[in-house]
Amino acid sequence: MYYQGLINKYRAFLPVSDKTPVITLNEGNTPLIKAEKLAEKIGADFEIYLKFDGCNPTGSFKDRGMTLAVSKAKESGSGAIICASTGNTSASAAAYGAKAGLKTFVIVPDGLVAPSKLSQALMYGAEIISVQGSFDRAFDFVKQICEKYPITLVNSLNQNRIEGQKTGAFEIIEALDDAPDYHFVPVGNAGNMAAYWKGYKEFFDLNKSKKLPEMIGIQAKGCAPIVEGRIIENPDTLATAIRVGNPASWQSALKAKDESNGAIDCVSDEEIISAYKLIASSEGVFAEPSSASSVAGMIKLKNQIKSGSKVICVLTGNGLKDSDSALKFANSKIKKCPANIDEILKVMDI
Repeated sequence: MYYQGLINKYRAFLPVSDKTPVITLNEGNTPLIKAEKLAEKIGADFEIYLKFDGCNPTGSFKDRGMTLAVSKAKESGSGAIICASTGNTSASAAAYGAKAGLKTFVIVPDGLVAPSKLSQALMYGAEIISVQGSFDRAFDFVKQICEKYPITLVNSLNQNRIEGQKTGAFEIIEALDDAPDYHFVPVGNAGNMAAYWKGYKEFFDLNKSKKLPEMIGIQAKGCAPIVEGRIIENPDTLATAIRVGNPASWQSALKAKDESNGAIDCVSDEEIISAYKLIASSEGVFAEPSSASSVAGMIKLKNQIKSGSKVICVLTGNGLKDSDSALKFANSKIKKCPANIDEILKVMDI
């Protein structure tokens, strides 16, 4: 049957009605990839699965929540949507805004968003406003605007975003015929950790799974406000998608951690890049650096994972989102030689 997106597939579990216009790009239904070579390379005695949400239409997990947030905005009669973004949200909001025929405003921290992500939002027709300072400062401006003007906020404070994003847990349970034992997820604004936990609980309560996973959120060490228990005024990490110093869903993420007997930890940029390269070279999966934080966290904590467990690592965004990092950190480099077959063979060393 022709797949028609998350709202149509999971309508019974989402806050929609027959009056809700479905704004979809056929998001969701993303691959769950068993990472056997990765497990072998790190010496894991448990099963590792990569939930590759970089296969969504705009290349990130944000599409899961945006389809519902924009559909509900359209239903409410809103004429415009707005978000602050480190990149992925801007691309997703702009795409779904275009599909819905809604004016889209995006406020980004100047110089702190990967150009490829900005190019997406620009192509979709969003109005990009770049401001000095961090994501958190941009987010403050967005909240102030939404308090005074009839514009719909589509950051993860919008509960419809969380409702849409919880469908990732549904897909994992359906693929494995149960919930995993551990679920690792990158933490920036922290909405995805809260969303996955909500999804796991809902399917468990409906007897669609027999257990609940331990939720383990991973922040970047230079930007780990939840781990440190304080707002980070000047967050610093190359993992731009999770460079958030004051997460909007901070308390929801803590609740998911506590209810699941999980954890929130952090990894260094060096650990993130190591995992970033390892995922690509061992499994052929190209995720952006921020996504690799989940795998870096799993590697850091692997001795605490019970033997024989099923472990999910969410890869939130596609590697093409940050091609500059790929060129900088790739395991191999481009080799140049004269246009001569003998010279080519010499470089190939065969």
